[in-house]
Amino acid sequence: MAKIVFESVTKTFPVRGRGRKNGRGGEGEFTALDSVDLEIGPGEFMVVVGPSGCGKSTLLDLLGGLTRPTGGRVLLDGAPVTGPGLDRGTVFQQYALLPWRTALGNVAFGLEATGVPRRHRAAKAREFLGLVGLTGFEDRHPHELSGGMRQRVAIARALAYDPDVLLMDEPFAALDAQTRESLQDELRRIWQRTGKTVVFITHGIEEAVYLGQRVAVLTSRPGRVKEVVPVSFGDRGAGATGEDLRSSPEFARHRHEVWTLLHDEVARAQRLEKEEAAA
Repeated sequence: MAKIVFESVTKTFPVRGRGRKNGRGGEGEFTALDSVDLEIGPGEFMVVVGPSGCGKSTLLDLLGGLTRPTGGRVLLDGAPVTGPGLDRGTVFQQYALLPWRTALGNVAFGLEATGVPRRHRAAKAREFLGLVGLTGFEDRHPHELSGGMRQRVAIARALAYDPDVLLMDEPFAALDAQTRESLQDELRRIWQRTGKTVVFITHGIEEAVYLGQRVAVLTSRPGRVKEVVPVSFGDRGAGATGEDLRSSPEFARHRHEVWTLLHDEVARAQRLEKEEAAA
């Protein structure tokens, strides 16, 4: 059975004044997602890409229970998602760390909500900081950590209370290229070790291909699933020769496939923006 199911999911938002020209929404209504069907298996790493404004983050908000669909259903383990829950952990682009708490304190904060006794929190928080490679940085405050380290703390906090599903909304977008690639490797290692189901939103085609077992490509607004691309490399670690996966012919082929699917949608989204600006 699928872990996550989007079943004919539509999401509209009210807007003041005249309705936007999106082909579906009525007067005073904006359609972000339209009849989305998507299944994600247990333990799968699913990446979602699409043009700006196509509803990627809305999709994640629906799964996180932060908003509810206008039509259709979002199912988790066969039950409708009706609100937030500790079975889902979320990592955002902005770290959202508590500045007055140390790295250890930030991770322990996530454990308080699950009722972990105080005497056990520190040990468990240290365990997950170790999992993301931050042993020795437990007593540092967020302002004493680099951007990449802060995002590692955010990942450790999301994992510490052991959610079944990890939701990630462009978590590496604000980082420099070298740090981003390092954290991509770290995340892939954590996923392989923990077996979590991961739903990862990104604008980056290379990031999508490098991380995802499958890549769901959304259309321009209103967002629909255009195609789901399977990505298979066998062993995703560096090969026997130490060659980076990103330089392999298989990577280039998958990247081109996703780019081709996105190309027309990005152009269509840009045309729509110009039409709306001129209206």
